[in-house]
Amino acid sequence: MRWYRAKTAVGGLRRLAALPEEDKQACIDAYHFFQRMQDGEETATEDETRAVAAYYKVLNNLLSVFDLEKLYIPPQLDDSLGLYGNQILCEQDVLAALELADPAGSHLLDMGCGRGRISHHFATLTGGQVSGYNIDPNQIENAESWAEACGMQDRLHFKVGNHHVPLAYDDESFDGCFSFQAVWPFFKKEELDSHAAEMFRVLKPGARYSCSEYLLSPYFDWNNDEHVALHRLYLPTLAATHSMYPADVCAALERAGFEVLVSAPSKSEAWPLCEQKRDLILGARKVIRVGEALRLLPSWVEETLDLLQTGGQAWTDAEKAKIADLNWRIVAERPRESPSS
Repeated sequence: MRWYRAKTAVGGLRRLAALPEEDKQACIDAYHFFQRMQDGEETATEDETRAVAAYYKVLNNLLSVFDLEKLYIPPQLDDSLGLYGNQILCEQDVLAALELADPAGSHLLDMGCGRGRISHHFATLTGGQVSGYNIDPNQIENAESWAEACGMQDRLHFKVGNHHVPLAYDDESFDGCFSFQAVWPFFKKEELDSHAAEMFRVLKPGARYSCSEYLLSPYFDWNNDEHVALHRLYLPTLAATHSMYPADVCAALERAGFEVLVSAPSKSEAWPLCEQKRDLILGARKVIRVGEALRLLPSWVEETLDLLQTGGQAWTDAEKAKIADLNWRIVAERPRESPSS
């Protein structure tokens, strides 16, 4: 595992160095776009989607250097384990909630699959197949390469896809679907219904959706200036465009036809792991500054890390105040068809 992490970090640095300058600038521009959104600028969904893709094209490589290849911070379920160990525990919980009748014969959908590492974990645990889609072609290319390197290209299937258009899968294709901080932060409230309906369409009767997703807690108050100030700082760092309450998401799922079985806060806080990564990045910034002084690294790296640090601290403050949750749990089931239907 240590060798894999070291190899991933080196690979991330190499990919960052190889990215065209326009991609790096587009990442910074996307972050500032997200900031303007928080300042009240009216934005179109298409522009938001382009900004998310531009941001993640760089961010996925940058965060892989800091052991965040899966691009999510899990709850700290076991304080004797680090980020990766707690990711594994979180993923096991999400998979268990799907209650697959035939794991080895199952086909699951990973919505917002990133580099496909969670898909790989689920396919390994079940013995079945997993399909995944993501808006960033860079991450899909990485996922496909990883599947081939693992000899699992016959069970892992990836494609470029967008939450905001109909899913490119047939009706009743999947025995379950799941997401990790990858779906609900990218929808306006009025857009929730269309995606919930698509999820319902591609799942088989009796199949479930299970997630660990960023949502506001019921305690978040848009009329509270402190809450809003923290939200303005942390949301761009999450590369998110919108914030929903659990009740908004669950209502959309129910309107689509799902039965919501669970809607509950994370089993534990994520901020202790966020602080571990903050400290790691702080240490790395000292090295990066030396690299910039020697002109071995461009200045945008330091600027990007500074933005991540500022937003990361705001996130820690928000989670400690219990006004937001990185890993809100939802389990919803498409009802089984009755014999007469």
